[in-house]
Amino acid sequence: MEYIDNLPSMDLMRSEKMMMAQLIIPVESAHRVISYLGQLGLLQFRDLNDDKSPFQRTFVNQVKRCAEMSRKLRFLKDQIHKAGLIPSPHPASQPDIEIEELEARLAEHEHELIEMNNNSEKLQQTHNELLEFKMVLQKAGDFLVPSGNHSVEQETELDENVHMNNEYADVASLLEQEMQPGTSNQSGVKFISGIICKSKALRFERMLFRTTRGNMLFNQAPADDQIVDPVSNEMVEKTVFMVFFSGEQARKKILKICEAFGANCYPVPEDAIKRRQITRDVLSRLSELETTLEAGLRHRDAALTSIGFQLTKWMNMVRREKAIYDTLNMLNFDVTKKCLVGEGWCPTFAKTKIQDALQRATFDSNSQVGVIFHVMDSIESPPTYFRTNHFTNAYQEIVDAYGVAKYQEANPSVYTIITFPFLFAVMFGDWGHGICLLLGALFLIAREKKYGSQKLGSFMEMLFGGRYVLLLMSLFSIYCGLIYNEFFSVPFHIFGNSAYKCRDATCSDARTVGLIKARDTYPFGVDPSWRGSRSELPFLNSLKMKMSILLGISQMNLGILLSYFNARFFNNSLDIKYQFVPQMIFLNSLFGYLSLLIIIKWCTGSQADLYHVMIYMFLSPFEDLGENKLFWGQGALQVVLLLVAVIAVPWMLFPKPFILKRLHNERFQGRTYGILGTSDMYNEHEPDSARQPHGEEFNFSEVFVHQMIHSIEFVLGAVSNTASYLRLWALSLAHSELSTVFYEKVLVLAWGYENIIIRLVGFGVWAFATAFILLMMETLSAFLHALRLHWVEYQNKFYSGDGYKFRPFSFAALTDDDE
Repeated sequence: MEYIDNLPSMDLMRSEKMMMAQLIIPVESAHRVISYLGQLGLLQFRDLNDDKSPFQRTFVNQVKRCAEMSRKLRFLKDQIHKAGLIPSPHPASQPDIEIEELEARLAEHEHELIEMNNNSEKLQQTHNELLEFKMVLQKAGDFLVPSGNHSVEQETELDENVHMNNEYADVASLLEQEMQPGTSNQSGVKFISGIICKSKALRFERMLFRTTRGNMLFNQAPADDQIVDPVSNEMVEKTVFMVFFSGEQARKKILKICEAFGANCYPVPEDAIKRRQITRDVLSRLSELETTLEAGLRHRDAALTSIGFQLTKWMNMVRREKAIYDTLNMLNFDVTKKCLVGEGWCPTFAKTKIQDALQRATFDSNSQVGVIFHVMDSIESPPTYFRTNHFTNAYQEIVDAYGVAKYQEANPSVYTIITFPFLFAVMFGDWGHGICLLLGALFLIAREKKYGSQKLGSFMEMLFGGRYVLLLMSLFSIYCGLIYNEFFSVPFHIFGNSAYKCRDATCSDARTVGLIKARDTYPFGVDPSWRGSRSELPFLNSLKMKMSILLGISQMNLGILLSYFNARFFNNSLDIKYQFVPQMIFLNSLFGYLSLLIIIKWCTGSQADLYHVMIYMFLSPFEDLGENKLFWGQGALQVVLLLVAVIAVPWMLFPKPFILKRLHNERFQGRTYGILGTSDMYNEHEPDSARQPHGEEFNFSEVFVHQMIHSIEFVLGAVSNTASYLRLWALSLAHSELSTVFYEKVLVLAWGYENIIIRLVGFGVWAFATAFILLMMETLSAFLHALRLHWVEYQNKFYSGDGYKFRPFSFAALTDDDE
């Protein structure tokens, strides 16, 4: 045991040691202190004002100012995007400015842009009106030709509706009057011209017809140019119309309908000379307006471009400033109102760095009083912090997705780095598919710097974050594929010739005896002669099923062993004696024995039926094994192992609750119980301890039920978890058979034809199936199953996972959402 204690500690095995620190900061240096600590990023502040609302805190006005500046920056950013410009991701090198100066600049830029936008909108609206007026004048010339030259195509088909009402049957309709030469002026026919959106034209015409009861003539023509909508800034198609009518009442109704449909009406003189004169004036004003609009846009784009060079820098500056004041709001004023008091967690290794940062902040702020850094004792459980790098971070995230480790609890990711990609490869094993995954992983790693500085989509971000997981998964898949001897389901004689040869000329026939062993065993992996043979499936099924059991028992034993190291680290002898020992005995008495039988059968080449051995070990433990006997003394050993496994169940269940009850009684009688090595410190952190708060009555029934549930869960889980590892066999078989089907039934079948088109189609279908089914769907399936084996079968043996992450105040961790 001393040798184990003297072993060097692993960085990832236990979380970093943490300490609670208290800071007493003079008011004049508080801002700079928090700023320097944010740059360092190694102190997690506690909120000492959690009983106050955000509006009751000290620096609420400063936070509001920062929020207002963030709003102005978002406005500027939206304006840059609307103008089609791209803000520079790398800020221009200009001297730093104070936050007050930045606030004044932002207000100035916002006011200037709003004024430019308003002027631009007014000019654009005037431009639109003149453009519409021009189009109405042009089309009106086609409508106001002498009535004898009206063509049928320019009229609305209203013939069937002209005499709808008997009441007007004796009165000539306006349409008929318009068609008669020289009756327009005498009958008092008037007209209204304008322009309307093309999408509303049909409904507009129907409404006019119903309102005037058919006593109108509606002419329309599509506008030649599209109009810019000032609201949506999109091009809109419009239609020019002219309504002929008679009477003042009809005019009022038509004008109201035009207003309701958003149609713009423009006065058009009947005299052609006046129309031409007005058209010339409109064109002249349009030309002047376009020149003015272009000059305004150039000025606006120049202003936005200059802002764009500094926008990223300003946004980072405001984001940091807001984070500083949010953190200051977590601190308390002392009674003199001259100092701020803060508390927080930091790693022990960061103490020197934090003190150096505090000294620099005091010196740079010209404060007469330094910051006091004081280490405190705390009964609160510290946060969990693992120092990871680009390689180990993804594996730590896999474990943290299940639950964050408790403080100083054994970290599963130490072993997950190897076991996770390996179990994936056992299910995915094919060295052809593994090479494809390896190429994808190497591509992501090669472009690490480029993708690391970009904002990726959700899927691509997840794929890039797991690039090193993908790397190891691909390498282990190549390794397992070489063991299975599968390259896109095709076996190769990589390591020499097969150990088998044909018995006779008809050995390819499934009804023959088959192959015989002619030379030494194939040196590495599965002999290629098994592929396509009659006994291929029974052989591979037996191999992969037994291999799955061996891997499962090994990983579950590793999990129980880690529970021992947890208990030893926290000096808890109860969990070692009444949890670790009986669990190891129970699991290995049954399934460890099964693993031993599998290895002996492989080594000896015995034909013993292991199903029969294990079933009758429970049903008839004293029955003679007969031909299923693998070694001398096997029957007696089975009886002993069965008895030990039965004893291990009450060993797990009964002693611990009674000992905990006795310890509780001794604690409140003033007696010590240090001999057992159970400490109050561990009771706060022990994953499986039925602990009780100080001063409360010991609830024996609750503790006993908790222990009973834990024991039953382990006993049943030993069976179900072992069976769960058979998914390694099932997924590996499914992947192999799918790959074989696509190869033989698609690629080989298509290659049997002489037609090049059929071959290309067959190859395309095979490549599509390989890429999307075998490389994407099967990869995801094997990944999820490997995830389940680690989260459930492996981690439930030792891992509590109910801690909380160390989240220090750091400028590097700020995102756009923090604005």
